[in-house]
Amino acid sequence: MSITLIGPAQIPSLGFGTFQLEQDTVADMVAAALSEGFRHIDTAQAYENEEQVGKGLRRADVRRDDLFLTTKILPEHFSPEAFIAAADASLKRLGTDYVDLLLLHWPSKEVPIAETIGALNDLISAGKVRHGGVSNFTMDMVDQAQAALNTPLAANQIELHPLIDQTRMIAHLASKGIPVEAYSPLAQGKVMKNAMLREIAAVHYASPAQIALAWVLTRPMSIALPRTGNKNRLADNLGAADIMLSAEEIASIDALGSAEGRLVSPETLAPAWD
Repeated sequence: MSITLIGPAQIPSLGFGTFQLEQDTVADMVAAALSEGFRHIDTAQAYENEEQVGKGLRRADVRRDDLFLTTKILPEHFSPEAFIAAADASLKRLGTDYVDLLLLHWPSKEVPIAETIGALNDLISAGKVRHGGVSNFTMDMVDQAQAALNTPLAANQIELHPLIDQTRMIAHLASKGIPVEAYSPLAQGKVMKNAMLREIAAVHYASPAQIALAWVLTRPMSIALPRTGNKNRLADNLGAADIMLSAEEIASIDALGSAEGRLVSPETLAPAWD
């Protein structure tokens, strides 16, 4: 298992995602993921499981300093005062003095980016947040956020899997030295049915899910956040970091992506995608 540390924030390249986990399993799954070897846990206020994530962290035999913890705040709390209050509420629910990464979960249609990032700067100065980033931001929005942030932008967390074409965004982030975090890296299970991924998986004695994760990790400055409610799949997800895809295999997987592959685009939150 070779989990590398990515970018200025030194983010573990494989993280355990907690979106849509059954509420009564979150604490057990977080503790199991940490026991298996994960050191990066990703949650959000919108997931309504921060308290359970905190319980899982306390159950695990892992020092807080050895763990990378991310949470996210929704646009309804993007005015500076509300953003700071929301961050404090997350810290209380998680049972920690700080988070390693705090993300603006979706861009606001009302509050200017610079105003919210100003509050994020204050949280970083106060030691409540180690690094700041964004999620679901367009290229222009990423640039605005980086210009307003006093520290390097740690990540743009986006939907990224073999079935969506995010080539332009990935190239833009790379040009700025900003890591990309891939949520839904398994396309909500759709990768398991893809013939090309199944064919490549057979060559590597792996699963299509592992191939999808390995593909994400082949890209420079990339982080994958697979989610599973099955403890037996945790080791397989970690093992994806050790799969070496050939240039031909990577090119074949690259060709699967299209704009129609996007699965997450809530009408009330999504920007005009690049």
